[in-house]
Amino acid sequence: MALSYKKMTEPTPTPTESEIQHNNLDVDFLQGPHGRLYELGFVFKIIFEFVKGLRKLHFLGPCVTIFGSARYKEDHLYYKLAREMGGRVGKLGFGILTGGGPGIMEAANRGAQDVGAKSIGVNIKLPFEQKPNPYLDRWVEIQYFFIRKVLMFKYSFGFVILPGGFGTIDEMFEAMTLIQTKKMPWFPVVLMGKEYWKDVIEQINVMHNAGTISPEDEAMLCITDDPDVAIAFLEDKIGIFATRKRAMKPIWWLGEK
Repeated sequence: MALSYKKMTEPTPTPTESEIQHNNLDVDFLQGPHGRLYELGFVFKIIFEFVKGLRKLHFLGPCVTIFGSARYKEDHLYYKLAREMGGRVGKLGFGILTGGGPGIMEAANRGAQDVGAKSIGVNIKLPFEQKPNPYLDRWVEIQYFFIRKVLMFKYSFGFVILPGGFGTIDEMFEAMTLIQTKKMPWFPVVLMGKEYWKDVIEQINVMHNAGTISPEDEAMLCITDDPDVAIAFLEDKIGIFATRKRAMKPIWWLGEK
């Protein structure tokens, strides 16, 4: 079936052979078993990536993560909505955590800086499209997508999902899966862009009617285009499900700050 959705941005350029080679560590690892030393070395790379991310983000305080496409430009409706949500959530006292790249991520980080809130990015290393945006107070660059998601989920008390592509859908449904399976507290998930997400919303209704999700699973998700409704939902659910944590202070002689 042909897709008829009108393109609103330029298409992503097809990566060249040299760009694919730049990222061939990931490609190589996912091509089946390797030698024992190779795979042990990969485990140590994962440990290093986690330690780097944890040290960089550990003292930032509670955050709300805003997900969305890297492809929207400054004049687009969704860019403006993301910037407003970044500012509105920042005024609640939360840091704004994003994937650190352009588009929706840039807009949310920009909104955070507009109101003096902390603006944080967990940027993914890609051979194209992704680079840290200029509105970050602090960021860390990560090689592997799954580590990036762990870091964004670990430090977040809620999630705002704006229009995006495969990565955004992956992040949304992984957050909801973690909540559904009680691997993460029942933190709020706000889905914004009702027209854009209408088919995804319909699929959630199909799953509900088929009994493949429970009725209470839908309660974790607020679907709205109204920032006031989104903020009220975030405040209410975070107030119920967020647990108080002892504030951690950096230790200077460990290089923490």
